[in-house]
Amino acid sequence: MGDLKSLITQELAQPVDPRVAAFAASIAAKYGDASRAVLFYGSCLRTTELDGQMLDFYLIVSNYEAAYGKSWLAGANKRLPPNVFPAEHDGLIAKVAVLSERDFHRLNRIGASAVSVWARFAQPSRLVWHADAQAQAQVVDAIAGAPVTLFDMTFPMMGVDQEYRILDVWKRGFELTYGAELRAERKDRSGSVVDSDVARYERFGTAVVAAIAERAKKRGKNLKIVASRAAVEKRWRQLRRNGKILTLARLAKASATYAGGIDYLAWKINRHAGTDYVIRPWQRKLPILGALVMLPRLILGGAIK
Repeated sequence: MGDLKSLITQELAQPVDPRVAAFAASIAAKYGDASRAVLFYGSCLRTTELDGQMLDFYLIVSNYEAAYGKSWLAGANKRLPPNVFPAEHDGLIAKVAVLSERDFHRLNRIGASAVSVWARFAQPSRLVWHADAQAQAQVVDAIAGAPVTLFDMTFPMMGVDQEYRILDVWKRGFELTYGAELRAERKDRSGSVVDSDVARYERFGTAVVAAIAERAKKRGKNLKIVASRAAVEKRWRQLRRNGKILTLARLAKASATYAGGIDYLAWKINRHAGTDYVIRPWQRKLPILGALVMLPRLILGGAIK
């Protein structure tokens, strides 16, 4: 994975708007010595638009007890990671997902029970704050698992005799991951993500294939097909089921950690699906029930796939 880790290191180090860096530092400061790294990712990274947008950060902590003390939040983060909190700094707003270093590494690997972490970190991100060189190295090592997992889970779904390009693997992989979550995304989202930076995905894809080939050489196995299509299809069915259940469970948990979470959900849906859903007063009073009522309606309407 040498070349892949080098590419990840370089990408993570690319500069961001100074306001993003300042925001990240303020997030890290809130958790003191427990803070290990802050990653910036998502649509605001791709578009560079910040004002009036919801920024996306991951805060990586040493462990949950260090981050929260004896609070119930430590147990909630451990049992159903990540915890998600709203944040505001210098006129910008964001949502911050919290993971321990151990969970961040684990959830970027193929054994993860859902796609949410490795699907996101197979895409570009920036390391906008880190505690020290060791924290930086651990972030790189964790993220290196994400694109390899994506390719491992996608190669068998491409067909043994089918000819395809590296970009086709990325697009198919993201299509599968979007289908494994309750996400308010357009149908062409998986393709547009790749098309937004073709050179990046070709470069990273080549490195991922090389990493898989190196692993296969050590194990004496086929380069691409690491499992049968039937086995991988079964795994995708599990991931789709887990992803939807976990999304609802995390939404329920967020009602206790994320003020205005239901408004954020409506904003996200309207933004990506082109709808004009308006939250009713009773849904703000009963956010869990309100969200559960809203999600099926939007799923049936085709806004969430």
